[in-house]
Amino acid sequence: MKLLIVTCVKECKDDVYKLFKQANINVFSATDLVGFKNNQTINLAEEWFARGDEQFDSLMVFSFTADENAERGLELFKNYNETHTPDFPVRAFMLPVEKFI
Repeated sequence: MKLLIVTCVKECKDDVYKLFKQANINVFSATDLVGFKNNQTINLAEEWFARGDEQFDSLMVFSFTADENAERGLELFKNYNETHTPDFPVRAFMLPVEKFI
């Protein structure tokens, strides 16, 4: 068993849900996240009209699933990033589940 965790901006939500289905992962959970990006620039002129801290509405989707489904999911998300070249790529992580009851 694996824990598959995916993070994305909310604009990609429907695509992520479709990819979970294609990976035969039909049971999953999702939670809202607020992502932050702090770009420290030396050129103060670039930050004249902006705070420099950016916020992004994001989503974390996760599922405990069979090894082969998690592997397939990683392949699908990698392919998605390569074919869509999004500004904010979908991030996917697979973790082993050692024990469960």
